[in-house]
Amino acid sequence: MANRKKRFRYQSLNDSKSIQAVLKAITSGIAKGKVTFSDGDEKIVMRPEGMLDLKVTATQEDGHNRFSIRVSWQVDDGRSNKKKSLSVK
Repeated sequence: MANRKKRFRYQSLNDSKSIQAVLKAITSGIAKGKVTFSDGDEKIVMRPEGMLDLKVTATQEDGHNRFSIRVSWQVDDGRSNKKKSLSVK
């Protein structure tokens, strides 16, 4: 099976209210089970479901502040993910 990789990346300078609107749209999409990211040229649609892995990091260094939020999950593609039983003789 071919490995299909889609990637969307967007970066811009915004005020805190604009960022708050983006974060609200993302949380609303997660609640509805569909998050669409687009910038006019590129588009990616994601369907978060099941258990989601959440990672939050924050750093402060020399006046520079950063936090990141990462949400990830595995999509069940219908193939069996069962591991084979171990047999020791």
